[in-house]
Amino acid sequence: MKKSKQALGLFFWLLVTFMAAVVGSMASLDAQSFYAKLVQPAWSPPGYIFGPVWTVLYSLMGISAWLVWRAGGFNVAWFALGLYLVQLVFNALWSWLFFVWQLGLISFLAILLLLALITATTTTFWRIRVLAGALLLPYLLWVCFAAYLNFSLWQLNPSVLG
Repeated sequence: MKKSKQALGLFFWLLVTFMAAVVGSMASLDAQSFYAKLVQPAWSPPGYIFGPVWTVLYSLMGISAWLVWRAGGFNVAWFALGLYLVQLVFNALWSWLFFVWQLGLISFLAILLLLALITATTTTFWRIRVLAGALLLPYLLWVCFAAYLNFSLWQLNPSVLG
């Protein structure tokens, strides 16, 4: 594959990935003030941690998708890349469910579905290219942590996240 096509592919997968980030962050515009008002578990990270962590994770995710795409494009990896795109949708949706609509239980169920999708994506990426699957492991671990945090916040703030 020509270097120019590879570079264009990397740009495309990073663009698609960060578009999901933008959609999710639109729901998070007032997240810091909302998050600060919630009763927090003692182990909850400060709000300013989330932006830098997600920036790194989205970068790794885009590179991972690009590596799978390089293995043969949609012709070879249509299922894996399709799973990737579906999990991006649920990734962006979660922010709306939690921060805008303040639906504790529904956001928790959505993040559990997101975890299942990330696990499936990681597994299929791993089978195509080990490095692509490995690059998704930090994302999987962070969303596991986020799911536990979502559950804890929902339990600690039933009047807000009921």
